[in-house]
Amino acid sequence: MAGSAQDQRFRAAAAALRHRMVRRIVSGGGLADPAWRAAFAEVPRHLFVPEYYRGVADGGYGRYAADEPDARRRLRWLTGAYCDQPIATHVEGGELVSSSSQPSLMALMCEALDVREGQRVLEIGAGTGYNAALLAHRLGGTGAVTTVDLDPAITASAREHLAAYGTPEALSVTVVTGDGALGWPPGAPYDRVIATCELPAVPPAWTGQCRPGARILAPFAAGLVLLTVLGPGRAEGRFLPTPAYFVPLRGRGAGIPPPAVGGDSSLPDRHPSRSRFGLTVEGRRQWIWLDSPQGPDTWPVPAARG
Repeated sequence: MAGSAQDQRFRAAAAALRHRMVRRIVSGGGLADPAWRAAFAEVPRHLFVPEYYRGVADGGYGRYAADEPDARRRLRWLTGAYCDQPIATHVEGGELVSSSSQPSLMALMCEALDVREGQRVLEIGAGTGYNAALLAHRLGGTGAVTTVDLDPAITASAREHLAAYGTPEALSVTVVTGDGALGWPPGAPYDRVIATCELPAVPPAWTGQCRPGARILAPFAAGLVLLTVLGPGRAEGRFLPTPAYFVPLRGRGAGIPPPAVGGDSSLPDRHPSRSRFGLTVEGRRQWIWLDSPQGPDTWPVPAARG
């Protein structure tokens, strides 16, 4: 955009839209932690989605981009970047490959992860790099965040976006092109693992690369499961109350996710809330349970690959 006056107006519009997004998340009960509220208020989401897609009536996708020559279309792109909605960022052959998650859901996941300064975080699914930038901002320091993605085009974009943001924390994020099911051993041990893709099972490498007491938060069975690592190959935890739908994990650990927990359950005449369900990982054996890992209502999860 030519001209300093236009640049200033654009920056002011972006800041106003970003703060409106944060206010709406807060009004919905999110971002109770002031440190996370500051991260969402300061990290510019639009830098991480310079191009994105939305579904159109004919079943395809319409493109929205920062390079629009028309000022009104450019403003429409900027406004969409700060809507509390997921954004499709990589579409191949009409199939969604990667997206930027709904900001309010990202806020919920970030707060549930319960990170602390000085910790190391492994993110599975680099996406646009926005979530990694938020984590790096919250953790402070440098070298605290590693993000992994199978697709080199996605990791290249994430690196570009983090470089465009340009803070020391963002520039220190390690972006790895690799199979997320295998984690990233050079950065281990980790205190937190967060996945932004739907799992068929928890990959064994993740617990092996975590410290005891670490947390793993991942989309699983159409929800979000928060596990505490008890040791290599061992973890246990419960589902968060909210439903969640993500692009499936690709690579060596890919597979068919288990049926959704909560809502319409396979239990006759019963519809337990999602938060009553949990997941236990014992080596290659994993199972979903209702109320208790040793209770009568359990469902085996096929063994994870990787």
